[in-house]
Amino acid sequence: MVGSNSSIGQSASFYLTGIPGYENGHHFISIPFCMLYLVGILGNCTILHIIHTDKTLHEPMYYFLAMLSLTDMGISVSTLPTVLKIFWFDAPEIELNACVAQMYFIHTFSLMESSVLLAMAFDRYVAICDPLRYSSKLTPRRILYIGIFIVVRCSVVLPALVTRIPTFSFCHSHVLSHSYCLHQDVIRLACADISFNIVYGLFFIAFCWGVDSLGILFSYAFILHSVLGTASQGGKFKALHTCASHICAVLILYVPMIGLSLVHRFAKHSSPILHITMANIYLLVPPVLNPIIYSIKTKQIRQGFLRLLSAKRVGLDQS
Repeated sequence: MVGSNSSIGQSASFYLTGIPGYENGHHFISIPFCMLYLVGILGNCTILHIIHTDKTLHEPMYYFLAMLSLTDMGISVSTLPTVLKIFWFDAPEIELNACVAQMYFIHTFSLMESSVLLAMAFDRYVAICDPLRYSSKLTPRRILYIGIFIVVRCSVVLPALVTRIPTFSFCHSHVLSHSYCLHQDVIRLACADISFNIVYGLFFIAFCWGVDSLGILFSYAFILHSVLGTASQGGKFKALHTCASHICAVLILYVPMIGLSLVHRFAKHSSPILHITMANIYLLVPPVLNPIIYSIKTKQIRQGFLRLLSAKRVGLDQS
C-alpha cells in the first residue's frame, strides 16, 4: 500500500491551496492580491530609483534601506508565480523541484530581511550613540562587506535542509496548506525520517532569527539608554523619530512571523483559512507596508516620491 501511494524524489508533485471553500471566487479574490503585489513591487522599485538617482541619499541609512527593498522584492517575486497561477488559472499543481526552489528563495529572502533589519539597527545605534564616528565606522566599503556577508550567510544555511527533500518519500496527502511552498508545510507530508530537518530547522531558527532579534533588541537597549541620558526633550524626540520607520519595519516582520509560528504550533486543527491568512500576512504585508512607512516617516524619501510625481505631472502636461 505504501509503495503504491508514495511518491519518491523527482516524480513527486504537490498541490497548492488557494482559499478553501471559495474556489469559485478565486478570480475576484485575485484582485486584492494583485493590488498588494503591485503596490509592493512598484513601491520598492520607486525607493530604489530615488536612492539611486539622488546623490544626497548615498549614505549608510539609505544603502541599508535599498537592501531592505531588494529583499522585499525578492519575497514578492518568489511567491507571485504560484499565487497568480492558482487564482487566475486554477492550476494548483507544482513539481517537486520547482517547489524546493521556491521554498529556498522564500526562506532565504525572509532571513535576509531579518539580517538587513539587524544591520539597520546597528546603523541607528552608531548614529545615535556614537555620531562623531558614524562616517568612519560605516564607510561604503564596510557597508558593501555587510551586504556580502548577509547574502552569503543567508544563502548557505538552507541547502542542507532543502536538498534532502527530493530524496523523501511522500505517502500522505500531497496537498499543501498555502499557495506557495514552505519547508514546514512540505516535510509534514513526508513518510521518511525527518528528524534532521526538524533539529536543523530549530538550530537554524535559533542561530539566525534568534541572533538577529537579540541583536536588534540589544541595539535599541543601548539607544534608549543613550537617548534617556539626553538633557533636551527635543533631542530625545528627534533621536527616537529617526528610529520610528525601522521599529515599524521590525514589527511588521516579526509580529506576523511569531503569529504564524503560534498558529502552526498551538492551532494545528483550526480553520485552514486562519493558517492561510497568517501566512499571506507574513509574506505579503512587509513588502507592501515598508515603502509606505518609509515614504511617510522619512522626509528625504517622501520628498523623492513628490519629485517623481511632480515630474510625471509636468511630463503629462507637456504632452
